[in-house]
Amino acid sequence: MIHMCVQSGRATRAAKRGETYMARVVVGLSGGVDSAAAAYLLKQAGHEVIGVTLRTWESGSGEDSRCCEIDDARSVAQALGIPFYTLNCTSDFREHVIRPFVREYLRGRTPNPCVVCNRAVKWERMQYMARVLQADFVATGHYASVVRLPSGRYTVRKALHAEKDQTYMLYRLTQQQLAMTLMPLGELSKPEVRQIAAQAGIPVAGKKDSQEICFVPDGSYTDFIAAGAESTLPGEGPFVDEAGNRLGTHRGIIHYTVGQRRGLGLATGHHVYVKELRPETNEVVIGDEQSLYADSIICEDVCWMSVPGPEPGKSLLCSARIRYRHEPCPAVLKAIDGGRIRVCFEDPVRAPAPGQSAVFYDGDGCVIGGGIITAE
Repeated sequence: MIHMCVQSGRATRAAKRGETYMARVVVGLSGGVDSAAAAYLLKQAGHEVIGVTLRTWESGSGEDSRCCEIDDARSVAQALGIPFYTLNCTSDFREHVIRPFVREYLRGRTPNPCVVCNRAVKWERMQYMARVLQADFVATGHYASVVRLPSGRYTVRKALHAEKDQTYMLYRLTQQQLAMTLMPLGELSKPEVRQIAAQAGIPVAGKKDSQEICFVPDGSYTDFIAAGAESTLPGEGPFVDEAGNRLGTHRGIIHYTVGQRRGLGLATGHHVYVKELRPETNEVVIGDEQSLYADSIICEDVCWMSVPGPEPGKSLLCSARIRYRHEPCPAVLKAIDGGRIRVCFEDPVRAPAPGQSAVFYDGDGCVIGGGIITAE
């Protein structure tokens, strides 16, 4: 059963006439099995489904990213017998995702491009298509559930199967975006989704998942950053220990991230890790395993979802996740200056990286909010 979070004007009119209402839904088709299964389930529930693929990026050779493989998406739409449209969003994607991604790496930070893309590109453009096509909702194949709370606010709840949960990437969605969003896969496992797609005769049922960032398909971030940098790349500089002693020479800060051990090329006789990147001095700070742990972090650019946010001086209990595959752990949120949040952990967390997102959950697995980890 697909739960409708809001009642549209068309739904209200149908209810007054005593008619059963079925929504018109724009489904974002990526060309993968998840979005295909979402479209199929919505159609099976009786809704009028329209497939839309956003072209966000293509390589120099003309190859689409894994988020917008148009030929596969079109084949899905044909198999399901639904209308299909494409929308060119490459300029929006370049402005909101690629350029900030490159700038953040040059600042010694580790960004989450998918987090930014979801709010600023995918949902913005899907909702635009919904307006054009007079649709009531947009829908995606994310493993999460949209929930309307007794307070009237919307949030996303963790997927039933934790190994596929994607709420971490969705915390920046606005209340308005969530109010017209459907996510049919929140209670399904990946094997169940593949089985549904196979039984429905969907051609991408066995298609492999992509693990890379969609616009860096070969996984070479540094080459991509070097090609996209609008200024001179930072060159070689010193490896230093926490006391400032020089240990060697690094290749440039874009080659490193907090917590990294491999590829440092330092002969220390014991395992060492990247503890900190200092772009202002072009230093890479090296420490041991214990030095990576932090009792607290500070987050900026905070987005609140299930609550308006704590008042200054007030605290809020939560579980916090500091990277996509990190297991949420108990923490306390404390509002500080400039709209920032200090996240104090019950137990120290390993290698929180500036630029990554920290996402906060309540006891029911619903997203409270999240923000960007920053150096203190």
